[in-house]
Amino acid sequence: MKEQIMQAYEEVAGSMERYNDVLTQYLISLQTGEASDAKKLERMSAGTRAMRDSSSIYLSYAKFVAYGMPESEDAMEDEDDLQA
Repeated sequence: MKEQIMQAYEEVAGSMERYNDVLTQYLISLQTGEASDAKKLERMSAGTRAMRDSSSIYLSYAKFVAYGMPESEDAMEDEDDLQA
């Protein structure tokens, strides 16, 4: 079961990374567009930052849970070393 949890975590992490990358690309296209709407650009910029921050927080906790909620982060790092 633990392997399934870790695999699901890695899938979610990959999906969130892709989503944030697509948002960033969209933001860049808005910035370089000829008829860019300043208000939309400002809102998308804030939204993109918020999504990146929120997904980072979410993934941090998801990783913690995937590792079985160890008593310290060192236990997660030790297990990472074993898997490498």
